Amino acid sequence: GQEVDMAGKGGKTRKAATGTCEVCGTKMFKILPNPK
Repeated sequence: GQEVDMAGKGGKTRKAATGTCEVCGTKMFKILPNPK
């Protein structure tokens, strides 16, 4: 997987993880929770 920064609301950046599913081969995109 690979971590990317994507723009969120209010001009903040959010961490998101992108990767490829090894089982089905589709691209997966998961937004990681923001650390409080």
